[in-house]
Amino acid sequence: MATVEKPTILVVDDTPENLSLMMELLKDAYTVQLANSGERALKLAARVPHPDLILLDIMMPAMDGYEVCQRLKSYPPTRDIPVVFLTAKAEVADEKKGLEAGGVDYITKPISAPIVLARIKIHLALKAHADFLRDKSDFLEAEVSKRTREVLAIQDVTIMVLASLAETRDSDTGNHITRTQLYVKALAQHLAAHPKFSSLLTDAYIQMLYKSAPLHDIGKVGIPDRILLKPGRLDAQEFEIMKTHTTLGRDAIEHAEKRLGIQVGFLSMAKDIALSHQEKWDGSGYPQGLAGESIPLPARLMAVADVYDALISRRVYKQGMPHEKAAAIIQKGRGTHFDPDLVDAFVVLQDEFRQIAARFADAEAGVDDKKLLLDRLSV
Repeated sequence: MATVEKPTILVVDDTPENLSLMMELLKDAYTVQLANSGERALKLAARVPHPDLILLDIMMPAMDGYEVCQRLKSYPPTRDIPVVFLTAKAEVADEKKGLEAGGVDYITKPISAPIVLARIKIHLALKAHADFLRDKSDFLEAEVSKRTREVLAIQDVTIMVLASLAETRDSDTGNHITRTQLYVKALAQHLAAHPKFSSLLTDAYIQMLYKSAPLHDIGKVGIPDRILLKPGRLDAQEFEIMKTHTTLGRDAIEHAEKRLGIQVGFLSMAKDIALSHQEKWDGSGYPQGLAGESIPLPARLMAVADVYDALISRRVYKQGMPHEKAAAIIQKGRGTHFDPDLVDAFVVLQDEFRQIAARFADAEAGVDDKKLLLDRLSV
């Protein structure tokens, strides 16, 4: 049969006779630790396992009981140990000061043994209950954190699977999603210091941008292969069909959002990106012909990231451009295709863009199509 461990009580008093008296009173029911100074008491209390309760004298040299209690309560590992003052100081003001210092009870000397034992029993029971609730709360918090991480992981995997599906249909690359995510994040983090954008581009907002970015071309799953994979310039009718990938993407995300029955921040942002990343600053883009700041900021960020990556990337219908040429095209589009502030940020960050592109470069596809990007740049 397993033995039940006795609760541990730390008795703190600078008088040897008082320590002996308390030892005799408590030793049968409890494990007793003795300290003859405040400094010694703090060292014993900090040891693991910690005492279950502390009986603390007030009038001690060097460090009085009030200071000992305050230090115990300021140190996380010992702050939840109940402290009962056991002292000859019997004034109301003294008792008030002890309770304000963090004591749970105040017993004056000379003590009544039955009263002391009864008070100890009560406070140990209260501590056991508090420990149970604290442990349960910690367990539930850990479980909620674990479940939340699992849900977020499933959510992120689902996003990447859907985005990869759309991207795989469009080209031979699997890294376009990662690169554009990182371009957008780099631009947003840089612009967070800009007075014009600082209130919007918080850490939480940038994290939502990063999560939303992979869904920018999700609507391409609805574009027929004969158009999506055509290795040449699209005719006018084909181009009109291609343009619908923006509304198809927005509608797909909106449908999913309605099925959920709740508003999800990153999905709202994903809708803006999917619908408006082909809009242009001068209003000549599609599908709505939005201009300037009427284009949502996430879509304006994606426009720079998406076009840059399209320019440098190899596709079945083109070779990838050198960074310098792609950067020149981005800068030429300042104030026409792109938000001028975003182009200025791109210029500052272009070495970082180049590094991202190199780090997550696509494997050679084995295609040597020399057609220029201009064959499809209007798409």
